Amino acid sequence: MGTVYADIILINAGDRIKVKLGLITEPELRRTTVTAIVDTGAATLFITEAVCQQLGLTTQGERNTRTASGARITCKVTEPVEIRWKERFTSCPAVVMPGAENVLLGAIPLEDMDLMVNPVGRELVGVHGDEIVTLAL
Repeated sequence: MGTVYADIILINAGDRIKVKLGLITEPELRRTTVTAIVDTGAATLFITEAVCQQLGLTTQGERNTRTASGARITCKVTEPVEIRWKERFTSCPAVVMPGAENVLLGAIPLEDMDLMVNPVGRELVGVHGDEIVTLAL
């Protein structure tokens, strides 16, 4: 299928709460735009140490994980990160891969944003199209 990339915005979710509480202003929100590798074989969001520092994320714990090469490593797990792609968004803790050069966008945040990989176009698309339906409750 080949490698699929997507431009996503990552935001410190704790900062988002501080904006709502009036503790900081919207321009003070720590965010970055990255070109992530869409990796359906990865479970969640994997970020680099540089992205972790740029967003000012705190570590919530550690997780043992296995790399694509089969090596077992221990990684830091951060506080939640808001992930945005076009008009879709979700949040989840991020796993910080030591020495990584790329951000990986895994299956759980993809599923939560109702996204999938189009293997023909090698692109990220909405499972049910790119229209987002808002349900009134």
